[in-house]
Amino acid sequence: MPPRSEPPARLRRFTRAERWVHRATAGLTLLCVATAACLYVPQLAELVGRRHLVVTVHEWSGLLIPAPLLLGLASRAVRADLGRLNRFGPHDRRWLKAALRRDTRHASRPAGKFNAGQKLYAGWMAGAVLVMLGTGLLMWFTGLAPLVWRTSATFVHDWLALAMGVVIAGHVGMALARPESRRGMRTGTVDRAWAEVEHPLWAREFHHRRDLENE
Repeated sequence: MPPRSEPPARLRRFTRAERWVHRATAGLTLLCVATAACLYVPQLAELVGRRHLVVTVHEWSGLLIPAPLLLGLASRAVRADLGRLNRFGPHDRRWLKAALRRDTRHASRPAGKFNAGQKLYAGWMAGAVLVMLGTGLLMWFTGLAPLVWRTSATFVHDWLALAMGVVIAGHVGMALARPESRRGMRTGTVDRAWAEVEHPLWAREFHHRRDLENE
């Protein structure tokens, strides 16, 4: 058996398709949130003006948010990541318990490619987007439902939009505090030492797969 080669200094974390899906979805979401702010904050509405154009951009950016992911399903890597995000294991429950106890020790927070917090965020955002799409369509096409439904849809849409804004701001804040995470999404690779500390189960899986390929 040939000797094993040294592990690479950087590990491939995201493919080009995965990064494209993330960037396109983030861009559409931020555009939708920004136009919503211009519609509901009087100072911004006066500053921007052209309300009809802002409404049109808001409607279409919101409607297109699922499009990057749907197109990305053609990629095996994207489908694999969706499978990871949809699975909760014992290590995820351990991660959440440590987070609730504010235990910041890395040994107390085992994680695969995505930690439990990232999985909860992805699941919450997916559900929120579906609700926003449904309520938005009821508000857009007024003939789809009676007035009481449209009124309820407007209430849910507005308050959920506020909640999404807060959650997205938290997500952006956490990303800003983690430069290596941002680098991984920007370049597709992450530092091996960082991965072995922050996502040890995924790093172990990566090395095992690499060893099998080298045999």
